[in-house]
Amino acid sequence: MRFGLLGIDGQVAAVLRAALARGDEVVAACDVADDARGGVVPATVRRVPWEFLMDAAACDAVIVGGDGWNESRAEAVKKLVQAGRTLVLSQPLELSMLWAYELDMIRNDSGARLVPVLPDRLHPFVVRLRRDIEAAVAGGGPLGQIETVEMTRRLADRSRSNVLEHLARDADLVRVLVGDPQRLSTLGGAAADAAWATLAVGFTGADAVPVRWQVARGDDDALVIAVVGTRGTRTLDMPSGDGMASTSTGPDGGERLEFDRGRAILGVLDGVASGAVKPAGWDDAARGIELAETVPRSMAKGRAIDLHQEEFSELGTFKGTMASLGCGLVLAGLLVLVLATLVGGIAREAKWGFGERIAGAWPVAVLAVLGLFLALQLLPLLMASPDRPGGPGGGPKT
Repeated sequence: MRFGLLGIDGQVAAVLRAALARGDEVVAACDVADDARGGVVPATVRRVPWEFLMDAAACDAVIVGGDGWNESRAEAVKKLVQAGRTLVLSQPLELSMLWAYELDMIRNDSGARLVPVLPDRLHPFVVRLRRDIEAAVAGGGPLGQIETVEMTRRLADRSRSNVLEHLARDADLVRVLVGDPQRLSTLGGAAADAAWATLAVGFTGADAVPVRWQVARGDDDALVIAVVGTRGTRTLDMPSGDGMASTSTGPDGGERLEFDRGRAILGVLDGVASGAVKPAGWDDAARGIELAETVPRSMAKGRAIDLHQEEFSELGTFKGTMASLGCGLVLAGLLVLVLATLVGGIAREAKWGFGERIAGAWPVAVLAVLGLFLALQLLPLLMASPDRPGGPGGGPKT
Protein backbone atom coordinates (compact mmCIF):
# COMPACT_ATOMS: atom_id res chain seq x y z
CA MET A 1 0.00 0.00 0.00
CA ARG A 2 0.97 3.63 -0.44
CA PHE A 3 0.53 5.77 2.65
CA GLY A 4 0.36 9.49 3.24
CA LEU A 5 1.37 10.78 6.66
CA LEU A 6 -0.21 13.69 8.53
CA GLY A 7 1.69 14.13 11.79
CA ILE A 8 3.24 11.34 13.84
CA ASP A 9 3.29 9.91 17.37
CA GLY A 10 4.21 6.66 19.11
CA GLN A 11 1.18 4.74 17.90
CA VAL A 12 1.63 5.90 14.30
CA ALA A 13 5.35 5.08 14.43
CA ALA A 14 4.50 1.44 15.28
CA VAL A 15 2.14 1.24 12.30
CA LEU A 16 4.75 2.80 9.99
CA ARG A 17 7.47 0.38 11.10
CA ALA A 18 5.18 -2.57 10.41
CA ALA A 19 4.17 -1.11 7.04
CA LEU A 20 7.76 -0.48 5.92
CA ALA A 21 8.82 -3.93 7.14
CA ARG A 22 6.32 -5.63 4.84
CA GLY A 23 7.22 -3.50 1.83
CA ASP A 24 4.62 -0.74 1.91
CA GLU A 25 5.59 2.78 0.86
CA VAL A 26 5.23 6.21 2.48
CA VAL A 27 4.83 8.57 -0.49
CA ALA A 28 4.22 11.90 1.27
CA ALA A 29 4.37 13.44 4.73
CA CYS A 30 2.98 16.60 6.29
CA ASP A 31 3.80 18.10 9.73
CA VAL A 32 6.61 15.57 10.28
CA ALA A 33 10.20 16.50 11.09
CA ASP A 34 13.06 14.47 9.60
CA ASP A 35 14.18 13.19 13.02
CA ALA A 36 10.66 12.64 14.44
CA ARG A 37 10.27 9.47 16.52
CA GLY A 38 13.81 8.32 15.90
CA GLY A 39 13.67 8.96 12.18
CA VAL A 40 11.09 6.27 11.47
CA VAL A 41 10.00 8.26 8.41
CA PRO A 42 12.58 7.95 5.63
CA ALA A 43 14.32 11.24 4.86
CA THR A 44 13.57 10.73 1.16
CA VAL A 45 9.82 10.95 1.72
CA ARG A 46 8.36 14.00 0.00
CA ARG A 47 7.17 16.78 2.36
CA VAL A 48 3.85 18.21 1.18
CA PRO A 49 0.98 20.45 2.39
CA TRP A 50 -1.97 18.50 3.74
CA GLU A 51 -4.11 19.41 0.71
CA PHE A 52 -1.95 17.02 -1.35
CA LEU A 53 -3.41 14.12 0.67
CA MET A 54 -6.94 14.95 -0.53
CA ASP A 55 -6.19 13.31 -3.88
CA ALA A 56 -7.10 9.60 -3.82
CA ALA A 57 -4.55 9.01 -6.58
CA ALA A 58 -1.73 10.30 -4.37
CA CYS A 59 -1.97 7.55 -1.75
CA ASP A 60 -4.21 4.67 -0.70
CA ALA A 61 -4.65 5.78 2.93
CA VAL A 62 -3.64 8.63 5.23
CA ILE A 63 -2.14 7.93 8.66
CA VAL A 64 -2.78 10.70 11.20
CA GLY A 65 -0.62 11.21 14.31
CA GLY A 66 -1.06 13.39 17.37
CA ASP A 67 2.36 14.96 18.09
CA GLY A 68 2.02 18.74 17.79
CA TRP A 69 -1.75 18.48 17.38
CA ASN A 70 -3.38 21.83 16.59
CA GLU A 71 -6.52 23.36 15.13
CA SER A 72 -5.06 23.38 11.62
CA ARG A 73 -4.52 19.62 11.65
CA ALA A 74 -7.95 19.02 13.21
CA GLU A 75 -9.53 20.98 10.34
CA ALA A 76 -7.43 19.06 7.83
CA VAL A 77 -8.73 15.75 9.23
CA LYS A 78 -12.32 16.96 8.81
CA LYS A 79 -11.63 17.92 5.18
CA LEU A 80 -10.06 14.52 4.49
CA VAL A 81 -13.09 12.75 5.96
CA GLN A 82 -15.40 14.93 3.86
CA ALA A 83 -13.39 13.89 0.80
CA GLY A 84 -14.13 10.23 1.60
CA ARG A 85 -10.48 9.25 2.23
CA THR A 86 -9.38 6.19 4.19
CA LEU A 87 -7.74 7.34 7.43
CA VAL A 88 -5.79 5.51 10.14
CA LEU A 89 -6.20 7.69 13.23
CA SER A 90 -4.10 7.64 16.37
CA GLN A 91 -6.29 7.35 19.47
CA PRO A 92 -7.11 9.82 20.92
CA LEU A 93 -6.18 12.72 18.68
CA GLU A 94 -8.38 15.13 20.61
CA LEU A 95 -10.12 14.58 23.94
CA SER A 96 -13.33 16.14 22.71
CA MET A 97 -16.52 14.12 22.43
CA LEU A 98 -18.05 16.75 20.13
CA TRP A 99 -15.09 16.59 17.74
CA ALA A 100 -15.20 12.78 17.65
CA TYR A 101 -18.93 12.62 16.96
CA GLU A 102 -18.67 15.41 14.39
CA LEU A 103 -16.21 13.21 12.48
CA ASP A 104 -18.68 10.34 12.85
CA MET A 105 -21.49 12.36 11.27
CA ILE A 106 -19.22 13.52 8.42
CA ARG A 107 -18.18 9.89 7.90
CA ASN A 108 -21.80 8.82 7.58
CA ASP A 109 -22.32 11.36 4.80
CA SER A 110 -19.07 10.92 2.87
CA GLY A 111 -18.54 7.17 3.25
CA ALA A 112 -14.97 7.68 4.48
CA ARG A 113 -13.33 4.78 6.28
CA LEU A 114 -11.83 5.60 9.68
CA VAL A 115 -9.57 3.03 11.36
CA PRO A 116 -8.65 4.00 14.95
CA VAL A 117 -5.37 2.69 16.35
CA LEU A 118 -6.91 0.42 19.00
CA PRO A 119 -5.07 -2.87 18.51
CA ASP A 120 -5.07 -4.18 22.10
CA ARG A 121 -8.63 -5.50 21.80
CA LEU A 122 -7.25 -7.95 19.20
CA HIS A 123 -4.51 -9.27 21.53
CA PRO A 124 -4.93 -13.06 21.91
CA PHE A 125 -4.66 -12.78 25.69
CA VAL A 126 -7.44 -10.14 25.77
CA VAL A 127 -9.58 -12.43 23.60
CA ARG A 128 -9.04 -15.24 26.12
CA LEU A 129 -10.00 -12.96 29.03
CA ARG A 130 -13.21 -12.14 27.25
CA ARG A 131 -13.85 -15.85 26.67
CA ASP A 132 -13.34 -16.54 30.39
CA ILE A 133 -15.84 -13.83 31.32
CA GLU A 134 -18.39 -15.06 28.78
CA ALA A 135 -17.98 -18.64 30.05
CA ALA A 136 -18.46 -17.44 33.64
CA VAL A 137 -21.68 -15.65 32.70
CA ALA A 138 -22.89 -18.87 31.07
CA GLY A 139 -22.22 -20.76 34.31
CA GLY A 140 -18.81 -22.30 33.63
CA GLY A 141 -15.22 -21.43 32.82
CA PRO A 142 -11.88 -21.96 34.56
CA LEU A 143 -12.23 -18.89 36.81
CA GLY A 144 -15.70 -19.67 38.13
CA GLN A 145 -18.01 -16.73 38.76
CA ILE A 146 -16.27 -13.42 37.97
CA GLU A 147 -16.25 -11.04 40.92
CA THR A 148 -14.36 -8.06 39.53
CA VAL A 149 -11.95 -6.88 36.83
CA GLU A 150 -9.01 -4.80 38.06
CA MET A 151 -7.02 -2.72 35.54
CA THR A 152 -3.82 -1.00 36.68
CA ARG A 153 -2.21 1.46 34.28
CA ARG A 154 1.47 2.00 35.14
CA LEU A 155 2.72 5.36 33.88
CA ALA A 156 6.00 7.26 34.17
CA ASP A 157 4.16 10.49 33.24
CA ARG A 158 1.04 10.80 35.39
CA SER A 159 -0.07 14.24 34.20
CA ARG A 160 -3.74 14.92 33.53
CA SER A 161 -3.44 14.82 29.72
CA ASN A 162 -1.41 11.59 29.64
CA VAL A 163 -3.71 9.86 32.13
CA LEU A 164 -6.84 10.76 30.14
CA GLU A 165 -5.25 9.73 26.84
CA HIS A 166 -4.45 6.27 28.21
CA LEU A 167 -7.91 6.00 29.77
CA ALA A 168 -9.51 6.74 26.39
CA ARG A 169 -7.65 3.74 24.97
CA ASP A 170 -8.12 1.45 27.97
CA ALA A 171 -11.85 2.23 28.11
CA ASP A 172 -12.10 0.34 24.82
CA LEU A 173 -10.84 -2.80 26.62
CA VAL A 174 -13.43 -2.24 29.37
CA ARG A 175 -16.17 -2.30 26.74
CA VAL A 176 -14.69 -5.38 25.05
CA LEU A 177 -14.43 -7.36 28.29
CA VAL A 178 -17.66 -6.49 30.12
CA GLY A 179 -19.74 -4.42 27.70
CA ASP A 180 -20.67 -0.75 27.70
CA PRO A 181 -20.70 0.64 31.27
CA GLN A 182 -23.80 2.43 32.52
CA ARG A 183 -22.17 4.39 35.36
CA LEU A 184 -18.76 5.94 35.97
CA SER A 185 -17.34 7.02 39.32
CA THR A 186 -13.94 8.44 40.27
CA LEU A 187 -11.66 8.51 43.29
CA GLY A 188 -8.53 10.66 43.54
CA GLY A 189 -6.45 12.80 45.87
CA ALA A 190 -7.86 15.83 47.61
CA ALA A 191 -5.61 18.25 45.69
CA ALA A 192 -6.68 18.72 42.09
CA ASP A 193 -3.12 18.50 40.70
CA ALA A 194 -2.26 15.37 42.68
CA ALA A 195 -5.52 13.56 41.96
CA TRP A 196 -4.41 12.39 38.51
CA ALA A 197 -1.34 10.53 39.82
CA THR A 198 -3.54 8.20 41.90
CA LEU A 199 -6.77 8.38 39.91
CA ALA A 200 -9.15 5.43 40.20
CA VAL A 201 -12.18 5.05 37.94
CA GLY A 202 -15.02 2.60 38.51
CA PHE A 203 -17.18 1.30 35.66
CA THR A 204 -20.42 -0.44 36.58
CA GLY A 205 -23.59 -1.63 34.89
CA ALA A 206 -26.89 -3.21 35.84
CA ASP A 207 -25.74 -6.79 35.17
CA ALA A 208 -22.10 -6.29 34.13
CA VAL A 209 -18.99 -7.27 36.06
CA PRO A 210 -17.63 -4.20 37.95
CA VAL A 211 -14.34 -2.82 36.61
CA ARG A 212 -11.81 -0.72 38.51
CA TRP A 213 -9.20 1.19 36.48
CA GLN A 214 -6.36 2.80 38.46
CA VAL A 215 -3.20 4.78 37.76
CA ALA A 216 0.04 3.60 39.38
CA ARG A 217 3.63 4.81 39.23
CA GLY A 218 5.91 2.85 36.92
CA ASP A 219 9.24 3.23 35.17
CA ASP A 220 7.71 1.83 31.99
CA ASP A 221 4.18 2.22 30.63
CA ALA A 222 2.12 -0.95 30.89
CA LEU A 223 -1.40 -2.16 31.58
CA VAL A 224 -2.08 -4.97 34.04
CA ILE A 225 -5.51 -6.62 33.88
CA ALA A 226 -6.59 -9.02 36.62
CA VAL A 227 -9.86 -10.92 36.20
CA VAL A 228 -10.80 -12.16 39.67
CA GLY A 229 -13.08 -15.19 39.90
CA THR A 230 -14.27 -17.52 42.62
CA ARG A 231 -11.92 -20.30 41.39
CA GLY A 232 -8.89 -18.21 40.61
CA THR A 233 -7.44 -15.11 38.97
CA ARG A 234 -6.07 -14.62 35.49
CA THR A 235 -3.58 -11.75 35.15
CA LEU A 236 -2.39 -10.11 31.95
CA ASP A 237 0.62 -7.76 31.85
CA MET A 238 0.80 -5.78 28.57
CA PRO A 239 3.79 -3.41 28.15
CA SER A 240 3.10 -0.44 25.89
CA GLY A 241 6.47 -0.49 24.11
CA ASP A 242 7.12 -2.27 20.83
CA GLY A 243 8.92 -5.61 20.91
CA MET A 244 8.05 -6.28 24.57
CA ALA A 245 6.32 -9.56 25.32
CA SER A 246 3.03 -9.72 27.23
CA THR A 247 2.64 -12.27 30.01
CA SER A 248 -0.48 -14.08 31.14
CA THR A 249 -0.80 -16.14 34.32
CA GLY A 250 -3.80 -18.10 35.54
CA PRO A 251 -5.02 -21.37 37.02
CA ASP A 252 -3.73 -23.23 33.96
CA GLY A 253 -0.20 -21.76 34.10
CA GLY A 254 1.66 -18.88 32.48
CA GLU A 255 2.47 -17.80 28.93
CA ARG A 256 4.48 -15.15 27.10
CA LEU A 257 3.58 -13.67 23.73
CA GLU A 258 4.92 -10.88 21.52
CA PHE A 259 2.11 -8.89 19.94
CA ASP A 260 2.87 -6.51 17.05
CA ARG A 261 0.36 -3.68 17.39
CA GLY A 262 1.34 -2.07 14.10
CA ARG A 263 0.86 -5.31 12.17
CA ALA A 264 -2.53 -5.81 13.84
CA ILE A 265 -3.72 -2.39 12.62
CA LEU A 266 -2.48 -3.14 9.11
CA GLY A 267 -4.50 -6.36 9.24
CA VAL A 268 -7.59 -4.34 10.11
CA LEU A 269 -6.85 -1.92 7.27
CA ASP A 270 -6.45 -4.81 4.82
CA GLY A 271 -9.70 -6.36 6.03
CA VAL A 272 -8.07 -9.64 7.07
CA ALA A 273 -8.45 -9.23 10.85
CA SER A 274 -10.90 -11.78 12.18
CA GLY A 275 -11.62 -13.58 15.40
CA ALA A 276 -13.79 -13.55 18.47
CA VAL A 277 -13.37 -9.78 18.92
CA LYS A 278 -14.41 -7.39 16.16
CA PRO A 279 -11.83 -4.70 15.22
CA ALA A 280 -12.55 -1.26 16.61
CA GLY A 281 -14.54 1.18 14.49
CA TRP A 282 -14.70 4.93 14.82
CA ASP A 283 -17.82 4.68 17.00
CA ASP A 284 -15.74 2.63 19.48
CA ALA A 285 -13.01 5.29 19.47
CA ALA A 286 -15.58 8.06 19.98
CA ARG A 287 -17.12 6.18 22.92
CA GLY A 288 -13.70 5.83 24.55
CA ILE A 289 -13.11 9.57 24.20
CA GLU A 290 -16.53 10.25 25.68
CA LEU A 291 -15.80 8.05 28.72
CA ALA A 292 -12.44 9.76 29.29
CA GLU A 293 -14.04 13.20 28.94
CA THR A 294 -16.61 12.26 31.61
CA VAL A 295 -13.91 11.69 34.27
CA PRO A 296 -13.12 15.38 35.00
CA ARG A 297 -16.86 16.08 35.42
CA SER A 298 -17.19 13.21 37.87
CA MET A 299 -14.20 14.48 39.85
CA ALA A 300 -15.49 18.06 39.90
CA LYS A 301 -18.96 17.00 41.09
CA GLY A 302 -17.66 14.35 43.48
CA ARG A 303 -20.26 11.80 42.44
CA ALA A 304 -20.99 9.03 39.96
CA ILE A 305 -22.11 9.95 36.44
CA ASP A 306 -24.82 7.99 34.63
CA LEU A 307 -23.81 7.18 31.06
CA HIS A 308 -26.46 7.26 28.36
CA GLN A 309 -26.29 5.11 25.22
CA GLU A 310 -27.18 7.75 22.65
CA GLU A 311 -26.69 7.47 18.90
CA PHE A 312 -25.14 10.68 17.60
CA SER A 313 -26.38 11.62 14.14
CA GLU A 314 -27.73 14.59 12.22
CA LEU A 315 -31.25 13.43 13.08
CA GLY A 316 -30.41 13.20 16.77
CA THR A 317 -28.84 16.66 16.70
CA PHE A 318 -31.94 18.04 14.95
CA LYS A 319 -34.25 16.48 17.55
CA GLY A 320 -32.16 17.90 20.40
CA THR A 321 -32.18 21.36 18.83
CA MET A 322 -35.96 21.23 18.29
CA ALA A 323 -36.52 20.12 21.90
CA SER A 324 -34.48 23.06 23.21
CA LEU A 325 -36.17 25.47 20.81
CA GLY A 326 -39.61 24.21 21.87
CA CYS A 327 -38.86 24.93 25.53
CA GLY A 328 -37.63 28.38 24.57
CA LEU A 329 -40.80 29.12 22.60
CA VAL A 330 -43.00 28.12 25.55
CA LEU A 331 -41.13 30.53 27.84
CA ALA A 332 -41.18 33.26 25.19
CA GLY A 333 -44.95 32.76 24.73
CA LEU A 334 -45.53 33.28 28.44
CA LEU A 335 -43.40 36.43 28.36
CA VAL A 336 -45.35 37.78 25.36
CA LEU A 337 -48.62 37.10 27.18
CA VAL A 338 -47.53 39.11 30.21
CA LEU A 339 -46.15 42.00 28.12
CA ALA A 340 -49.22 42.10 25.84
CA THR A 341 -51.56 42.23 28.84
CA LEU A 342 -49.50 45.02 30.40
CA VAL A 343 -49.27 47.05 27.17
CA GLY A 344 -52.97 46.53 26.42
CA GLY A 345 -53.99 47.80 29.87
CA ILE A 346 -51.80 50.87 29.58
CA ALA A 347 -53.07 51.58 26.04
CA ARG A 348 -56.73 51.40 27.10
CA GLU A 349 -56.15 53.80 29.99
CA ALA A 350 -54.24 56.19 27.74
CA LYS A 351 -56.76 55.90 24.87
CA TRP A 352 -53.90 54.75 22.63
CA GLY A 353 -55.58 52.89 19.77
CA PHE A 354 -52.41 51.74 18.01
CA GLY A 355 -51.09 50.22 21.24
CA GLU A 356 -54.39 48.37 21.76
CA ARG A 357 -54.19 46.90 18.25
CA ILE A 358 -50.61 45.71 18.82
CA ALA A 359 -51.52 44.14 22.18
CA GLY A 360 -54.57 42.46 20.64
CA ALA A 361 -52.52 40.87 17.86
CA TRP A 362 -50.33 38.72 20.15
CA PRO A 363 -52.41 35.52 19.81
CA VAL A 364 -52.02 35.60 16.02
CA ALA A 365 -48.26 36.23 16.26
CA VAL A 366 -47.74 33.40 18.78
CA LEU A 367 -49.90 31.04 16.71
CA ALA A 368 -47.87 31.84 13.56
CA VAL A 369 -44.55 31.15 15.30
CA LEU A 370 -45.81 27.88 16.79
CA GLY A 371 -47.20 26.84 13.41
CA LEU A 372 -43.80 27.45 11.79
CA PHE A 373 -42.12 25.47 14.57
CA LEU A 374 -44.46 22.52 14.02
CA ALA A 375 -43.85 22.68 10.27
CA LEU A 376 -40.09 22.35 10.89
CA GLN A 377 -40.71 18.94 12.46
CA LEU A 378 -41.47 17.61 8.96
CA LEU A 379 -37.97 18.41 7.66
CA PRO A 380 -36.44 14.99 8.58
CA LEU A 381 -39.19 13.24 6.59
CA LEU A 382 -38.61 15.45 3.55
CA MET A 383 -34.80 15.21 3.63
CA ALA A 384 -34.35 11.54 4.65
CA SER A 385 -32.83 9.23 2.07
CA PRO A 386 -33.19 5.41 1.94
CA ASP A 387 -29.42 4.91 1.77
CA ARG A 388 -28.56 7.17 4.71
CA PRO A 389 -28.66 6.21 8.39
CA GLY A 390 -31.90 7.38 9.87
CA GLY A 391 -33.73 7.39 6.53
CA PRO A 392 -36.42 4.91 5.53
CA GLY A 393 -34.76 1.50 5.29
CA GLY A 394 -31.58 2.74 6.98
CA GLY A 395 -30.10 0.63 9.77
CA PRO A 396 -28.27 1.50 12.95
CA LYS A 397 -24.65 2.55 12.85
CA THR A 398 -22.00 -0.13 13.15
